[in-house]
Amino acid sequence: MSKIDAFRYDGSTKFSAKKADTKIKDWYSDDADYETQLREQAAQIDALQTQMYAHNRYGILAIFQAMDAAGKDGTIQHVFTGTNPMGLRVYSFKRPTEQELDHDWLWRTYVNLPERGTIGIFNRSYYEEVLVVKVHPEILTKNQRIPADLTEDLDKVWKHRYAAIVDMEKHLARNGFLTIKFFLNVSKKEQADRLIARIEDPEKNWKFEEQDVAEREFWDDYQDAFEEAINETATKNSPWYVIPADDKKNMRLIVGRILIDEMEKLPISEAKPDEARFQELQKLIPKLKA
Repeated sequence: MSKIDAFRYDGSTKFSAKKADTKIKDWYSDDADYETQLREQAAQIDALQTQMYAHNRYGILAIFQAMDAAGKDGTIQHVFTGTNPMGLRVYSFKRPTEQELDHDWLWRTYVNLPERGTIGIFNRSYYEEVLVVKVHPEILTKNQRIPADLTEDLDKVWKHRYAAIVDMEKHLARNGFLTIKFFLNVSKKEQADRLIARIEDPEKNWKFEEQDVAEREFWDDYQDAFEEAINETATKNSPWYVIPADDKKNMRLIVGRILIDEMEKLPISEAKPDEARFQELQKLIPKLKA
């Protein structure tokens, strides 16, 4: 059994939000060990991505979902710090724009899917449509411009949205795109501590939104929404990884290891020299020297 299997949900077992760990034994012995491991992982991810870019057949979509202050931004920054930007695409999804509201709910994420050879990172994603929208259904009924007769039965709406997500991720898998989904699982107490830190530090005030405090009133509703979304959309081709997030350093190392393991599973061959092309290119050297 792999070290990361404990965090993986692929539909074969049920995920329980109440039973999921937010803190586990550290994967590092001290800060120096953490930094060493992080650098080594970054180098591995960059090498694998470069190989994937040269092969140009597969792509990866990495999705990060979490409660506020769980550490999505920092995890993305640290885990991918050594990856060549040429092969990396990062999209952060905020409240839908007017243009986005005039399309179906998958459109704004679909147009930002990664190309072959690249890693696409979604900081939040289409899963917001079965998370925040489910917790606040008035977003669906009042703001999303969907015909009223199509939103009368909300249970049916969520069921259809889960099905649409699974279908899309299956479609991506059939076309060579692996979807890896991370739920950074922070505890309510740790979230409060981080929000307080943002208030107390003037240099972190820009990170704080009053709405984050208001959303804490819906904590249990969000936990239920995450649990259902994970159980309804976890598949072998597009697994969920539930990462204990109370320790940011641990979280980053776990995410990095999962990415490496998933990328190593892809049947990507190294670029092999083409002897005929090599000989043909040699003829250009005299022209360049001239």
